[in-house]
Amino acid sequence: MARAKKSLKKLSDPFAQREAQNYKNPIASREFILQHLTKVGKPMTLRQIATLLNLSKPEEIEGLRRRLNAMERDGQLIRNRRKAYGLPKKMDLVRGRVIGHQDGYGFLVADDGGSDLFLSQREMRTLMHGDRVLVNIIGIDHKGRREGALVEVLERNTQEVVGRFFHKRGQNVAFVEPDNRRIPHNILIEDRKKQGKAKHGQIVVVRLVSPPTKYNPPFGEVIEVIGNERAPGMEIDIAIRAHELPHQWPDEVLKDASKFPKKIDQAALEGREDMRDIPFVTIDGEDAQDFDDAVHCQPRGKGWLLRVAIADVSAYVKIGTPIDLEAKNRATSVYFPNRVVPMLPEILSNQLCSLKPQVDRLCIVCELAIDFYGRTRRIRYFEAVIRSAARLTYTQVGKVLEGNEENFQYPHLLPHIGHLYSLYQLLLKRRKKRGAIDFDTVETRIVFDEQQKIEEIVPVVRNDAHKLIEEMMLAANVATAEWLTAQDMPMLYRIHDIPSKERLTDLRTFLKELGLTLWGKNKPQAHHYGKLLEKAQERPDYRLIQTVLLRSLQLAVYTPQNKGHFGLAYPAYAHFTSPIRRYPDLLVHRAIRHCLQGKQTFSYTNNDMEILGEHCAMAERRADEATRDAMSWLKCEYMQDKIGVEYDGIVTGVTAFGLFVELDGIFVDGLVHVTALTEDYYHFDPIGHRLYGESGGKVYRLSDRLRVKVVRVDVDEKKIDFELA
Repeated sequence: MARAKKSLKKLSDPFAQREAQNYKNPIASREFILQHLTKVGKPMTLRQIATLLNLSKPEEIEGLRRRLNAMERDGQLIRNRRKAYGLPKKMDLVRGRVIGHQDGYGFLVADDGGSDLFLSQREMRTLMHGDRVLVNIIGIDHKGRREGALVEVLERNTQEVVGRFFHKRGQNVAFVEPDNRRIPHNILIEDRKKQGKAKHGQIVVVRLVSPPTKYNPPFGEVIEVIGNERAPGMEIDIAIRAHELPHQWPDEVLKDASKFPKKIDQAALEGREDMRDIPFVTIDGEDAQDFDDAVHCQPRGKGWLLRVAIADVSAYVKIGTPIDLEAKNRATSVYFPNRVVPMLPEILSNQLCSLKPQVDRLCIVCELAIDFYGRTRRIRYFEAVIRSAARLTYTQVGKVLEGNEENFQYPHLLPHIGHLYSLYQLLLKRRKKRGAIDFDTVETRIVFDEQQKIEEIVPVVRNDAHKLIEEMMLAANVATAEWLTAQDMPMLYRIHDIPSKERLTDLRTFLKELGLTLWGKNKPQAHHYGKLLEKAQERPDYRLIQTVLLRSLQLAVYTPQNKGHFGLAYPAYAHFTSPIRRYPDLLVHRAIRHCLQGKQTFSYTNNDMEILGEHCAMAERRADEATRDAMSWLKCEYMQDKIGVEYDGIVTGVTAFGLFVELDGIFVDGLVHVTALTEDYYHFDPIGHRLYGESGGKVYRLSDRLRVKVVRVDVDEKKIDFELA
């Protein structure tokens, strides 16, 4: 114990000043406690930690107890059977979020990255999709995956569930089958009073009363009846509720939003650079509602001066206000077909913060001096007021860049568009030299008829205007990461880690069979991927190679630890350009504003950023899953009257249970189940991404062309079945 006390004297709490500002009776910061436990090298009880911190008063010990409990709740500490607090990493425990699977098993996505851990059906019995947990690594399963066992549930994520209500006449007990297939548990409604006015077969919202246990299913009560059948638009309502997207503004947020003026107060312009005479332009899609960014470029010597003006959301959304807390909760705007669930109230997202033409708007401007070779030589940030000269669309600018200027309604802006295009071409050369990976993927857009039914699904064509704006945003984002890193600010990086060793091994095994090689040994760089794609460009199996390369990559995440961006080949990268719709961008703006105003103590620590990064990553996944669910339902509805119709398609996925095929021209996916391949016994080769026949030698592989017939469409299950034509 004496040795531990001696160690403590060598340590000083780096955040003592912050704690003194935030609390009347400050105690040791989380960072200091973690630092101390790391130094001591063993778990310590509440009493031991209190003694070392010279805390003796009951209120001081109570404050420490609450802090330790909060750290335990967040997974920063774990309390063992001796009631001693220790570091999870030292105990070989992994903290993360549960991803459920419809077949009952699941995976743990670790907070600190690395490969996912497999969770068996037995472990998932007490868990639900989205729960935050601590698990112990217990070994490797038969498929070579790390397997985990539950140690503790840190946070229950699922509070409400949407599904179909089932109740047989004469029985008291009913249940709800979740619409979200990642939740395999049926929700039991055992009390008639808790069933509300729900009737058998209706779609309802259930509030969970108790989570699942080892021996019991989850219990709940009906709080809303959505309807009998899925009417047009209902699929989005269901997806919003099924994935628990925050979509209703709390009263305090509406009250807060009502205080904003409809026009900018002149007092708000004080201290800002007046750039209203600079012809900034916004370039977005035809259906865009919120305009985050405006750009301007002019020649400067042999190089260029690029200005990227981003809506100054941080000037309106102050830390800790009701609007800020709700924005943090939502973390992202969610874009459904024909509907948006915004991160910010409309007075901000579509009005005060939206860079509409010919009106004054507050911005933070990133000004970059770029030389003849495309290198950024100087970075400057400043608060400004701008007045966008025009709201342009990708289609309009795309035509101009193709040489069609006749019907362009802003001829005075043509020189400025020309400057932007010249800089884009320079940055594009720099991008290719850097070796950033450029995958050729197709995005789609749904066109609705008057009844809100799908009329057609069309590909979104990316012209040079899309690419121009993308390159300007990349330049601003990477400059932001470099600038804030130099300022030593706590921040969220957008990192894209290198592929895992397991994925690289599988990838190289696959490529070797095709006579190809990925260079770079255990740490390939983006340019190695790029050279391989370039080499395979003319091969008939190019799409197969591109798809397998893409699937070998990690997902991009938010974290305060900079690990670079593998795909873009940047040593540091952050999101700065979309604070209206992404909370991480708003956090970055606050860091920039803090530096510009020369304040002493920033409101966020690295620990705060780590927690916020995990939350924003969760919200991003939640939004993706919700929009994917809504799209799947819409596509099933679209295909209902096409049973028996034959289509050509391409294999987009291969699993042990069959082939996923995307239909040409309509971009709808369905499954050819392995049982529909009747001419042989088929076996799955995960590394080769193929099914191969046992006796006949027939092989079905990723990116193969097939002709299929639609045989079944199940709207409730959101599944489409094909068979070979």
